[in-house]
Amino acid sequence: MSAIRVKICGITTPDDAQQAYAAGADAIGFNFFPQSPRSVTPERAAAIIRALPPFLDTVGVFVNLKVRQACAVAYQLALGSIQLLGDPADLEDSFPFRRIAAFRIRDRDSLRDAEEFLRRAPRPAAVLVDAYVAGQWGGTGQTAPWELLREFRPGVPLILAGGLTPDNVAEAIRQVQPDGVDVATGVETSPGRKDAELMRRFVAAVKEVR
Repeated sequence: MSAIRVKICGITTPDDAQQAYAAGADAIGFNFFPQSPRSVTPERAAAIIRALPPFLDTVGVFVNLKVRQACAVAYQLALGSIQLLGDPADLEDSFPFRRIAAFRIRDRDSLRDAEEFLRRAPRPAAVLVDAYVAGQWGGTGQTAPWELLREFRPGVPLILAGGLTPDNVAEAIRQVQPDGVDVATGVETSPGRKDAELMRRFVAAVKEVR
């Protein structure tokens, strides 16, 4: 298995961003969904980005926002990627920003819905799969249905999210065999506040998977 990339999502402070980098994360995510406890404004994200070391990818996370609007924020902040959840009818191309198409997976029907979107949409840079929790858009701490995802091959890199922790991420990787993993709640002391030791343990657990 090739190296698994790690994204630490829901970053809200410059210190947490720097600690994520020190732990070995490949990317960090900024949540721009106002109802999220990890939400940041573009102005706050800009202050964090100014403090970032080089070679750390930045991802903007958007919920039910048009591709064009997400790209406008990405342009303002010089983000590398945009992660879009909701409104599957929006098929606009996100170039020059890499698009991560995100889906909440509950059952085989929701997996088929994701596959149908991928047949119609411009090819995304990656697909992220998360747990489905009614009325919530991620960051729930609930695990995705790993057994259902074992055979899911979207044709682009697959990122696994949903309830991952330093203790379960290795098993999740063995079962789903994703190209990357995404963590928020599993490395936090409270919503939006990361724990440096948990981030270090999480990345180490990912890197040790054979």
